[in-house]
Amino acid sequence: MTKLSVNINKVALLRNSRKGNLPNLAQVARDCEAFGAQGITVHPRPDQRHVRYQDIPVLRELVTTEFNIEGNPSPEFMELVLANPPHQCTLVPDSPDALTSDQGWDTVTHAAFLKEVVSQLHQQGIRVSIFVDPVERFVEGAKAVGADRIEFYTGTFAAAFENDRKEAVAPHHRCAILANQLDLGINAGHDLNLDNLRFYKQNVPGLAEVSIGHALISDALYFGLKNTIQMYLRQLEA
Repeated sequence: MTKLSVNINKVALLRNSRKGNLPNLAQVARDCEAFGAQGITVHPRPDQRHVRYQDIPVLRELVTTEFNIEGNPSPEFMELVLANPPHQCTLVPDSPDALTSDQGWDTVTHAAFLKEVVSQLHQQGIRVSIFVDPVERFVEGAKAVGADRIEFYTGTFAAAFENDRKEAVAPHHRCAILANQLDLGINAGHDLNLDNLRFYKQNVPGLAEVSIGHALISDALYFGLKNTIQMYLRQLEA
């Protein structure tokens, strides 16, 4: 079964809109796990508008499933991750002012940089996933720099899903087959939701994990957090 990692950035964004600690990020992480989530994902950005750097040691100690820290491997980010080793670090090439992650790495152009970063993370026993678009040469490039997994950027898939879902998922299907041949694990994330998740899972062979935040937290406003996590898990059972 494909694992569900809940991205709690939007919970932190709500907390940060006021002084204080409501909602309590640590308690939400505990509850997500208690409600069935198989991982917790955070993306600490330089402006700390979401999860803050000071949250990471707390979350690292309390998460009992899989702790996944994602972000652009700046010196500050690397220092944070290496000091608080998660189970998985997902490398994302977003700029400091990016609203959200909207593209993957060119793993060929940035091969030397990524190889060095991957090596540093591996020295701490951290599994490394590289955020990529579903393009064959970028998948091959991720393998070449030593990544353990790739995470497919699924924003373009989600945007095209309603018009032609088969065409939208086709590059992900092709690249998943290649990743399986290369012995690369496969994660996916961005704009996956209750409408498109089951189809994506059914058409991406070897999908190990999805990281979902915005849609899941939005759905929780209507359905409740526990119920929503169970609804997403059911989509992944197919």
